[in-house]
Amino acid sequence: MNLAIDIGNTRVKTGLFEENTLLHNESVTLKDFSKYLIEITNNYKVNHAIISSVGILDNEIIELLSSPLKVLQLSSKTEIPFINNYKTPHSLGVDRIALMAATVKNYSDKNVLVIDAGSCITYDFINDKNEYFGGFISPGIEMRYKALNLYTMKLPKLTLISEIPEVGNSTNNAIHIGVLNGVIQEIEGVIEQFKAKNKKLTVVLTGGDTIFLARNIKSTIFANPNFLLEGLNSILIFNKDI
Repeated sequence: MNLAIDIGNTRVKTGLFEENTLLHNESVTLKDFSKYLIEITNNYKVNHAIISSVGILDNEIIELLSSPLKVLQLSSKTEIPFINNYKTPHSLGVDRIALMAATVKNYSDKNVLVIDAGSCITYDFINDKNEYFGGFISPGIEMRYKALNLYTMKLPKLTLISEIPEVGNSTNNAIHIGVLNGVIQEIEGVIEQFKAKNKKLTVVLTGGDTIFLARNIKSTIFANPNFLLEGLNSILIFNKDI
């Protein structure tokens, strides 16, 4: 079995795979990760692991993983199953690399726009020849809420709500409508922008805010919260001789 590990700023997302089939996935805090790893390796016959991190990876985590498992640490130097045309490949986030790997595995003959809605919203495009051309990055939902609070004197710090208010008849509602409609209109606009240049465009939505956005975006999309984990597993299989 393969264990895919995505380390964020505060949480660790993991996926347990039997070949290409996701058997179990979980999100734990960095504090609880060591305990989780012991449990998962005791309960399942895990042989290989792949790990990606948006920040500097703690050596203790690598040592903890390397003790029971063969570990591949994803970086810009890792062999990948697509053509990377990014001008500065060393600065390309490992999360975006993993998403493109998942794309070529699931949609190898299509033009695909992948939207990852997390702390930031990333937009990445890969064509039907498995050529990656890059994309762009904008602030995520939580970051927009924080910015309104941080850079003003009186606006409160709010968080994502399940339904967008119909009327901005209070300061809170005005913030919610501004942030959430702004994100939705941005995403819809980007999709239309790529559709205008690429026929038969497939759009994949993933990331922590997938469920909320999938309910509110009118464009046809494929929503998959576990897309990044699938990409990590795909890269691990591609590098099976580690």
